[in-house]
Amino acid sequence: MRGRPPRFWLHPTRSLAARLLRPFSFIATTLTRRRLRRPTFHAPVPVLCCGNITTGGTGKTPLALDLVQRLRDRGHHPHILSRGHGGRERGPIDVNPGRSTAREVGDEPLLLAQSAPTWIGANRAETARLAIGQGADCLVMDDGLQNATLHKNVSILVVDGITGFGNGCVLPAGPLREPLSDALSRAQAIVVIGDDRHNLLPTFPRHLLTAQARLVPGPEIRTLQGRRIVAFAGIGRPEKFFDMLRDAGVTPIRSLPFPDHHVYTARDFQRLEALSRESGTTLVTTAKDAVKLPFPFRTQVKVIRVELLWTDPKAPERLLDLLFSAP
Repeated sequence: MRGRPPRFWLHPTRSLAARLLRPFSFIATTLTRRRLRRPTFHAPVPVLCCGNITTGGTGKTPLALDLVQRLRDRGHHPHILSRGHGGRERGPIDVNPGRSTAREVGDEPLLLAQSAPTWIGANRAETARLAIGQGADCLVMDDGLQNATLHKNVSILVVDGITGFGNGCVLPAGPLREPLSDALSRAQAIVVIGDDRHNLLPTFPRHLLTAQARLVPGPEIRTLQGRRIVAFAGIGRPEKFFDMLRDAGVTPIRSLPFPDHHVYTARDFQRLEALSRESGTTLVTTAKDAVKLPFPFRTQVKVIRVELLWTDPKAPERLLDLLFSAP
C-alpha cells in the first residue's frame, strides 16, 4: 500500500537505516525547536489542543469530536481549528459542510464541521481571532502540537497504543515529529487510544493527566451483522478500522486499504462498484472517507462512524475541567 511507513520505523531496533538518517533527524529537531520559540498569540478564551508526535493516525480527530460534543453538552460554544491538510485552500477560512469539498478544505475539517464551526489555516492565531469574532467561547485544535502560532491552555498528546512511538527516532530516522521529551514538556495530558501494547502509561510523568480509550463503531454497525461486506478506508492506519469491524463481529470478505487523505479516483470507484455488484455485498467505509465520495456513489456505501469508549468514563470530564482551570 502506498504511504506505508518504513519497516525500521516500527520497532526500537538499532537498524543501519535509522543510524544513517539520524543527522537529518537532528536537523529536523533543531528546526522544530526554533519554530516553537516564536511568539504566540494568547487567545482570550481557553484553547485545547489534541495533537500527536507521530506520523499517521493516532485517533486525535475522534478525540477532538468527543471533547467538542462534551463541551457543547456543558453549554459552551466551541469552534474547531485545523490546518486543512489535503485541501487546496490555504485559509484562513471557515468550512461550510454544505458547500465546501474535501478537495478544497481537506477531509478531516469537512468531517469536523459536521459537529461544530470549523476553521482552516496554518496560522492558528488568525483562525482563532476569526472564530472568537463569530462567538467561540473556547477553541479545540485538531492537531497543531508543533504549531507555535497559538498558545494552548491544555495540550493533549494522543498516542496510538498499538504502534506507540515506533523506534523512538525523529523523522526521517523514525516516525516522530519531535523528541518525546520535548512534547512531554509542553503537554498537560496524555490519551492512549487502543490497547497499551508497549506498556507506555506507567512510564509517563506523574504530573500529567493520563487516560485511555478505544475506538468502537457507532450503533449502525448492528445493521451489518451477518452480511457480506467489503470494507475500504483511507486513514492513517486502515487496519484499525478493519480490526474494529472484526471486533464488532463483522468480518469483511475484502479489506481495501488506501493512504491517509487519499483522493479517490474514477478507477477506484470503478473497482469498488464492481465489488458492490457481487451478490449480497455491501460496501463499508469510515465517516472521514465518506465526505470524499461523490453523490450518488455515497448512497451505495454504508458509513460506520467511530466513537470513543473510555476506560474511565470520568476521564474526559477531568480533561475538560483541566482546560477551564489552566492558566
